[in-house]
Amino acid sequence: MSARLSLAALACAIASCAYVEATTTQYVGVPRFPPSKPAAVQVLPAEPAQRHDRLGEVLLDISVDPAPPVADIEERLREEGAKMGANAVYVIRDVIRPGEGRKLIGIAIRFRQ
Repeated sequence: MSARLSLAALACAIASCAYVEATTTQYVGVPRFPPSKPAAVQVLPAEPAQRHDRLGEVLLDISVDPAPPVADIEERLREEGAKMGANAVYVIRDVIRPGEGRKLIGIAIRFRQ
Protein backbone atom coordinates (compact mmCIF):
# COMPACT_ATOMS: atom_id res chain seq x y z
CA MET A 1 0.00 0.00 0.00
CA SER A 2 2.77 2.49 0.87
CA ALA A 3 4.50 1.67 -2.44
CA ARG A 4 1.41 2.86 -4.30
CA LEU A 5 1.33 6.08 -2.31
CA SER A 6 5.02 6.64 -3.04
CA LEU A 7 4.47 6.08 -6.75
CA ALA A 8 1.46 8.41 -6.77
CA ALA A 9 3.42 11.10 -4.94
CA LEU A 10 6.32 10.71 -7.38
CA ALA A 11 3.98 10.97 -10.37
CA CYS A 12 2.43 14.17 -8.96
CA ALA A 13 5.85 15.66 -8.30
CA ILE A 14 7.02 14.92 -11.83
CA ALA A 15 3.83 16.30 -13.38
CA SER A 16 4.13 19.55 -11.43
CA CYS A 17 7.73 20.34 -12.45
CA ALA A 18 8.50 23.57 -14.23
CA TYR A 19 10.05 23.17 -17.67
CA VAL A 20 11.80 25.15 -20.39
CA GLU A 21 11.95 23.27 -23.70
CA ALA A 22 13.85 24.66 -26.68
CA THR A 23 13.72 24.36 -30.46
CA THR A 24 16.31 26.16 -32.58
CA THR A 25 16.38 27.05 -36.25
CA GLN A 26 19.57 28.28 -37.89
CA TYR A 27 18.97 30.60 -40.83
CA VAL A 28 19.97 29.44 -44.31
CA GLY A 29 22.75 31.36 -46.03
CA VAL A 30 24.35 32.87 -42.93
CA PRO A 31 27.90 32.08 -41.79
CA ARG A 32 28.36 29.21 -39.35
CA PHE A 33 30.47 29.80 -36.26
CA PRO A 34 31.97 27.43 -33.72
CA PRO A 35 29.97 27.15 -30.48
CA SER A 36 30.60 29.85 -27.89
CA LYS A 37 30.50 29.59 -24.12
CA PRO A 38 26.97 30.04 -22.74
CA ALA A 39 28.23 32.33 -19.96
CA ALA A 40 29.53 34.75 -22.62
CA VAL A 41 26.16 35.05 -24.41
CA GLN A 42 24.16 38.15 -23.46
CA VAL A 43 20.37 38.08 -23.15
CA LEU A 44 18.96 41.37 -24.43
CA PRO A 45 15.37 42.69 -24.18
CA ALA A 46 15.42 44.15 -27.71
CA GLU A 47 17.47 44.26 -30.91
CA PRO A 48 20.73 46.09 -30.25
CA ALA A 49 21.84 49.14 -32.25
CA GLN A 50 25.33 47.67 -32.63
CA ARG A 51 25.99 46.02 -36.02
CA HIS A 52 25.32 42.29 -35.96
CA ASP A 53 24.38 39.26 -38.03
CA ARG A 54 21.28 37.21 -37.27
CA LEU A 55 22.17 33.53 -36.95
CA GLY A 56 18.84 31.91 -36.15
CA GLU A 57 15.86 31.64 -33.83
CA VAL A 58 15.35 30.05 -30.45
CA LEU A 59 11.78 29.07 -29.55
CA LEU A 60 11.16 28.30 -25.90
CA ASP A 61 8.08 26.46 -24.67
CA ILE A 62 7.80 27.36 -20.98
CA SER A 63 5.50 26.04 -18.28
CA VAL A 64 3.26 28.59 -16.56
CA ASP A 65 2.03 26.62 -13.55
CA PRO A 66 4.53 26.23 -12.06
CA ALA A 67 6.61 28.83 -13.85
CA PRO A 68 10.38 28.33 -13.88
CA PRO A 69 12.66 31.05 -12.49
CA VAL A 70 13.62 33.79 -14.97
CA ALA A 71 17.26 32.74 -14.50
CA ASP A 72 16.41 29.29 -15.94
CA ILE A 73 14.79 30.86 -19.00
CA GLU A 74 17.76 33.16 -19.61
CA GLU A 75 20.19 30.27 -19.13
CA ARG A 76 18.35 28.22 -21.76
CA LEU A 77 18.53 31.16 -24.20
CA ARG A 78 22.28 31.40 -23.56
CA GLU A 79 22.80 27.67 -24.07
CA GLU A 80 20.88 27.55 -27.34
CA GLY A 81 22.48 30.75 -28.67
CA ALA A 82 25.93 29.43 -27.76
CA LYS A 83 25.34 26.33 -29.91
CA MET A 84 25.07 28.67 -32.92
CA GLY A 85 28.16 30.68 -31.94
CA ALA A 86 26.12 33.70 -30.87
CA ASN A 87 27.35 36.61 -28.74
CA ALA A 88 23.81 37.52 -27.74
CA VAL A 89 20.14 36.59 -27.99
CA TYR A 90 17.41 39.21 -28.03
CA VAL A 91 13.76 38.55 -27.35
CA ILE A 92 11.24 39.38 -30.08
CA ARG A 93 8.16 37.73 -28.60
CA ASP A 94 7.10 36.57 -25.14
CA VAL A 95 3.44 35.60 -24.80
CA ILE A 96 1.25 33.48 -22.56
CA ARG A 97 -1.72 31.79 -24.19
CA PRO A 98 -4.35 29.92 -22.19
CA GLY A 99 -4.11 26.21 -22.85
CA GLU A 100 -0.83 26.57 -24.75
CA GLY A 101 1.50 27.93 -22.08
CA ARG A 102 4.20 30.51 -22.51
CA LYS A 103 6.05 30.90 -25.81
CA LEU A 104 9.20 32.98 -26.12
CA ILE A 105 11.10 33.63 -29.35
CA GLY A 106 14.63 34.96 -29.37
CA ILE A 107 17.01 35.82 -32.22
CA ALA A 108 20.59 34.58 -31.85
CA ILE A 109 23.08 37.16 -33.13
CA ARG A 110 26.79 37.64 -33.53
CA PHE A 111 28.22 41.14 -33.26
CA ARG A 112 30.35 42.33 -36.19
CA GLN A 113 33.95 43.23 -35.52
